[in-house]
Amino acid sequence: MKKSVSSIIMLCVIAVFALSVSPLVAASAKNDVAAEAASDPKDASDRTPKIDSATAKSAYMIDFGTGTVLYERDPDKRMPIASMVKIMTLLLTFENIESGRMSFDQKIVISENASGMGGSQMFLDTGLEYPLSDLIKGVVVCSANDASVAIAETISGSVEEFITLMNERARSLGMENTCFVNVTGLPQDGQYCTARDVTTMMRELLKHKDYYRFSGIYMENYTHPDGRVTELVNTNKLVRFYKGCDAGKTGFTNEAMFCLSASALRNGMRVVATVIGAENSKARFAEVSSLFNYAFANYSEDRLVCKDEPIANNIEIRRGKSERIAVAADRDVYVLRKKGDNKEYSVRLDLNDKLKAPVAKGSVIGKLTVTDQNGAIVGTANIVALENIESAGYGDSLKKVLLDWYAAKRKK
Repeated sequence: MKKSVSSIIMLCVIAVFALSVSPLVAASAKNDVAAEAASDPKDASDRTPKIDSATAKSAYMIDFGTGTVLYERDPDKRMPIASMVKIMTLLLTFENIESGRMSFDQKIVISENASGMGGSQMFLDTGLEYPLSDLIKGVVVCSANDASVAIAETISGSVEEFITLMNERARSLGMENTCFVNVTGLPQDGQYCTARDVTTMMRELLKHKDYYRFSGIYMENYTHPDGRVTELVNTNKLVRFYKGCDAGKTGFTNEAMFCLSASALRNGMRVVATVIGAENSKARFAEVSSLFNYAFANYSEDRLVCKDEPIANNIEIRRGKSERIAVAADRDVYVLRKKGDNKEYSVRLDLNDKLKAPVAKGSVIGKLTVTDQNGAIVGTANIVALENIESAGYGDSLKKVLLDWYAAKRKK
């Protein structure tokens, strides 16, 4: 059994987000803690609306916050994706940085193998030391193959081992139609991906805030350690020419044709769109722009619950030095709305039964569930403690008994 706390969270949601919330009902939640929003407001037949410039072989678009599919056209068709494979290289790099295994200022010595890579480059010199942050910039901005190889060798010791890591991470993300055989995207038998899978790894990359330090750069004169200067120009032209676009990765080979996975943010709503196999560079940018336009014209996104923001301050706790504890959600919970949609949502807290001290800050003590007016679950999060609550000692217990006795005596 769990105890449900409704009135407090109801007031919080109304006050903070000014949303219409229906009365709450107590019920036990399903065991999908911290799951993504599950409901999709569109039938499969509605996910391919008419848009301008729809010429690529495959296209796919989602809402970033909820993962809701907004558009799809042959999303699971296996194709080469050229340099978009570097999305996975970047994802693994930022995950290594955030875990503490690497750092932005870490110096990397460039191998002959890395500097000798063909295709798009930032023209690294063999034997020179470059900070990791500069190599990341080269991959993000100008799709540098030499920087990609240097990073792969640093993380795994060899490109081959890094490719194994790429495929393992793809499987963990549920990318069922993906196989990596190199880190550059240069033509090689056996390498393929899909618009759906590209979007999946791009969405994961976009969760790393440091990525945006690099993705919005359009042009920069980069100075190498030996003083030589290389002009870096972002291959994703939409960061300059589409309002709100702040991230993306292009790709091109004769086999893959012109590809792009990009993201844009407007009015608090972020979308991610991918096209594979466009006829030319202009066509890929035109189609992604059209997808963005469709999303922003037809949808809006509300954040019902904010991560780490107090949602209740007086949850009762037993046997603690304090009798109350403040709690919050461990993740943001969003809901996607079609323009004109006035659907109501309810937010419920289900706390662990017989909550008692000690409780450590950040520990999970329950679950938050958001449902629509039909009772369907659209988002969940863990409820975590915002403070440490120590167990009450003998002196604390005695003090409480005396205070309770004194208070009772005064009422007589």
